[in-house]
Amino acid sequence: MAERQRPLIFVGNDDGYQAGGLKYLSDIARQYGDVFVAAPTLHQSGKSSALTVETPLRAKLVAEEAGFAMYHVNGTPVDCIKLALNYLVPRQPDIVLSGINHGYNSGNSAIYSGTMGVTFEGSFLGVPSIGFSYGDYGAEPNFSPCEPVVRRMIELAIAGKLPTDVCYNVNIPKCDKVNGTKVVAAAPGRWTEEYDRRTDPHGRAYYWLTGRYVPSDPDNENQDLYWLQRGYATVVPCRADQTARDFIPAISGII
Repeated sequence: MAERQRPLIFVGNDDGYQAGGLKYLSDIARQYGDVFVAAPTLHQSGKSSALTVETPLRAKLVAEEAGFAMYHVNGTPVDCIKLALNYLVPRQPDIVLSGINHGYNSGNSAIYSGTMGVTFEGSFLGVPSIGFSYGDYGAEPNFSPCEPVVRRMIELAIAGKLPTDVCYNVNIPKCDKVNGTKVVAAAPGRWTEEYDRRTDPHGRAYYWLTGRYVPSDPDNENQDLYWLQRGYATVVPCRADQTARDFIPAISGII
């Protein structure tokens, strides 16, 4: 499928293989290299780095032409990239992209995000890995404001200018034109009003996930939510390693 002289770009997501954001990202990526897509058969938001361990995985080829192939897999976002890189992709990709997610993965949301699960997996290979999310939660967003940010990140990755010991959580505000891009930290905070209690026709209670994110320090200019609210895209470098190394000496002294 792939021509060796062109970069091989893996594209995944968590919204499913029919999502508009996946098509938009893939179409841009195809201008920079050969593209291999493996995405979930069904919507898989909130799956983080979950794996399927008790159900057989099946991959179905749904599109193939020169420099492009797309599969959908009956599993999680990380199932998709792991299966693809083990059995389907002709060689290790030069870049891993994920998204474009329908809705933000800002603040602490990256830890829940299947979009970011794909990029964490890519970073284990030492491959430049970038997750894109757009602040429009509609079924059919207009992704055109994302294009300059997506292109810039892909071009930096191809040029070898992005460090590969981290991956990148890129959030883009819903707007007519992005004001610029800020490299910042994720805004710490917590989710509140997380579940809506409802009653079914039989009078039994059930609960629907909802909620809103409350940042701990909303006026902090070094955090992503501050700039997203002002029309800027944000780039947060992330590591899958969550070791709190600064606490090792203190804890060692009491154990």
